[in-house]
Amino acid sequence: MKIGFDNEKYIRMQSQKILERIAQFGDKLYLEFGGKLFDDYHASRVVPGFLPDTKINMLSELKDSAEIILAIHSGDIERNKIRSDIDIAYDREVLRLIDAFRERGLLVSGVVITRYREGQPAVDSFAQRLERLGVRVYRHYPIEGYPKNPKFIVSEQGFGRNDYIETTRPLVVVTAPGPGSGKLAVCLSQVYQEYRRGVRAGYAKFETFPVWNLPLSHPVNLAYEAATIDLDDMNMIDPFHLEAYGVSTVNYNRDVESFPVLNTMFTHIYGESPYKSPTDMGVNMIGFCITDDDAVSAAARQEIIRRYYHAACAFKRGRIDKEQVYKAEFIMSRAGLSTDDRPVVAAALKRAEETGAPAMAIELPDGTMITGKTGELVGPAAGAIVNALKALAGINKNIDLIAPAVLQPICDLKIQHFGSENPLLHSDELLYALSICAATNPTAALAMEQLPKLRGCEAHSSVMLTRADQSVYRKLGLNCTNEPNRSGNRLYQ
Repeated sequence: MKIGFDNEKYIRMQSQKILERIAQFGDKLYLEFGGKLFDDYHASRVVPGFLPDTKINMLSELKDSAEIILAIHSGDIERNKIRSDIDIAYDREVLRLIDAFRERGLLVSGVVITRYREGQPAVDSFAQRLERLGVRVYRHYPIEGYPKNPKFIVSEQGFGRNDYIETTRPLVVVTAPGPGSGKLAVCLSQVYQEYRRGVRAGYAKFETFPVWNLPLSHPVNLAYEAATIDLDDMNMIDPFHLEAYGVSTVNYNRDVESFPVLNTMFTHIYGESPYKSPTDMGVNMIGFCITDDDAVSAAARQEIIRRYYHAACAFKRGRIDKEQVYKAEFIMSRAGLSTDDRPVVAAALKRAEETGAPAMAIELPDGTMITGKTGELVGPAAGAIVNALKALAGINKNIDLIAPAVLQPICDLKIQHFGSENPLLHSDELLYALSICAATNPTAALAMEQLPKLRGCEAHSSVMLTRADQSVYRKLGLNCTNEPNRSGNRLYQ
């Protein structure tokens, strides 16, 4: 993959911008951190050169003056909402994030449960679990008319009803396990509550996407829309910025809708607002660090197609409704794309047609297409990985890295003792076998050494992958999509 982003420049510029914003307000800054602080694979796919942990590395440089609040929507706890890119529920992701922040020496002040209501057993149970683990828990409540009734929101009956979150440092980062968690409302509530306590606090937003200084229809911004179809987010020209400065910038609907709340609050507290537009609130420098727009645009176009496939499969599994699939398809059309623009798709479908069974394709960095078919002992996803490793190592494709005599007992174990109804080896099972063979077989060892080269490669399956195969492809860093077809007639897979 061609690099199109200067990661080091980004860290420098972003850190400086945040420090400038802290100085602007004086006592304290509440910084809403949109997107993912850790494992931001969307950003790394769309902007090649952006590392998945770039934002947390940047924040670590400010750790002596920063602390973190995690926000989680009570409804997401009740619905057991899943962070799809790493297949983990939001409540568990909160725990994982706390551990990750602490390992980097960052102070976690507590967890705030947003839109909390009485009569939510799963939410109360999660709160009790956090408290038993020594994590402070706060509750923020639904506010009638939010965000369209600013005078009521900025009052004792609105933000004033929420728990006050105790903080001690000049930079307070408010983040969450995923979008729609209520981070903005948490920040604004805290600014109001600080004002009541005589503390001059400010607010700013660090939202990676959409990129405010790229065109509205730029593939990177369209890829953001495709990634947030479940939120009904829509990129739009910031009307407040256009009116105030005569300059066209890109924001999204929720920020534009919420801006009057922020304006009213600052005017109420300080007599005037420091911001004239939602764009003014942001501190995002990502657009200034793109070094190759063609490379970034090409990567973003592939992400748009991937998001369409993810939506189609999610619908097939009953996780989203058809309207979201239509929206993903519409965004793909707006970008002038179709599934034909993803070469690995045609390779997988062709192999499936040739064999009359599920097949997998992987596109190597040099454009070479590697396929895997459904074998007697090995599934297509596992076969494609091993075939790709052979190609990367220059090993003849006809050489067996693992003898059938080794594989057959593993298949027998699955059927006879583990009760599996699928005798074919998944990707993880085959790689475990290969790693054992590598201890005595130099050729197998050479193949294993190629695993890091799979990161960033494109992959496609003619059927929806099992959870085991999905997990391996994700951990190896392959950008995998699936046709929205089930393998066989079984409903549970």
